[in-house]
Amino acid sequence: MIPDWYWLTFLFAVGCCIGSFLNVVIYRLPKDKSIITPPSACPACGKPIAFYDNIPLFSWLFLRAKCRNCKASISPRYFIIELITGLLFAALYFLYFMVEVRSGIGTFASGGWFIYLVHIILLTSLLAASAIDIELWVIPLSICWFATAVGILGSTVAGWIIAPAEIITYEFFPVASARTAILAVGAVIGLVISMLLLVLGWIKRSYDTQDSSENGDEPEKFNHRLEMLKEVIFLAPIIICSYLTFYIYKSCPSFSDWWIDFSQVPAVSGLLGSIFGYFVGCAVVWLTRILGTLAFGREAMGLGDVHLMGAAGAVIGPVFVIVAFFLAPFSGLIWACFQMFFKKTRQIPYGPFLSLGLFAVMIFHNEIRNYLSFILFH
Repeated sequence: MIPDWYWLTFLFAVGCCIGSFLNVVIYRLPKDKSIITPPSACPACGKPIAFYDNIPLFSWLFLRAKCRNCKASISPRYFIIELITGLLFAALYFLYFMVEVRSGIGTFASGGWFIYLVHIILLTSLLAASAIDIELWVIPLSICWFATAVGILGSTVAGWIIAPAEIITYEFFPVASARTAILAVGAVIGLVISMLLLVLGWIKRSYDTQDSSENGDEPEKFNHRLEMLKEVIFLAPIIICSYLTFYIYKSCPSFSDWWIDFSQVPAVSGLLGSIFGYFVGCAVVWLTRILGTLAFGREAMGLGDVHLMGAAGAVIGPVFVIVAFFLAPFSGLIWACFQMFFKKTRQIPYGPFLSLGLFAVMIFHNEIRNYLSFILFH
């Protein structure tokens, strides 16, 4: 049996290497550059970085945060991201398999590795998105889509790696009931319709700077409430199709019987459970965005936050993503006060605080589940 200290050391080292890659993502993705090619180079002098100057943590320290060639300063962000990612990899193993903060995971080798893998991918995606949000006030949607795809794929195949009964009992991955499964199907159909209408130009994209310029308006000046109306129109087919599929399910007994059997096949229930979690994660932020904008006349929360919580919902499920959303303001309160008093701005990058809320929900999963069970059944 491999001792825990070995796994901690190994995962910390792997995490630092992944953190080095995240630095590439954080730097290049907002600039629409490839994260694969060309090889890393100094932004100041453009000279490629040698492999011995690209060792996570150590190279930054040995070079004293300066380029070997031009002596330009290297941002401490590179060291910080590598260190945080390494600690994240080790901490998740420590919490899941040594402290056992989540029930039922068992050993790393007995299937716990798969839960760890999906969760650490979500957390590293949240870290990259948060770092970009702090620096540039934007969350690249490609990061969210990647985490969403991992969540959907993970939930679909989980039943072949972990006993389906254990997945349901301990809520390792989202699992759909027959009702939530049919809602997910309706939402997907509605989303396809909305995207098709958008491509055909029958509905308009909100905050379209190109459309604004063509109409002779100055870019970036919008009627925010009108833009929210565009988003409501985009969401309408999703809501309508979800209702219609649920109505068919309830009103047609023969279909209902078939659907109950089909939707509870582990792979199908996992797939649709993750998709339902994605839509719920998106919905809770999108609803806040729309209502907040309508109420205050300025854009409230970004679409990046919508997709970020959608990705989280695909991994941790609809109930826990809602809990995470309501935990996020507590972590953001101190930052907001600091910004208001010292930087005279009320705008805050909300992605990092959503990420902290999600991390808290993943770690305190047992306590939250027990509390919700107490509230619902007593």
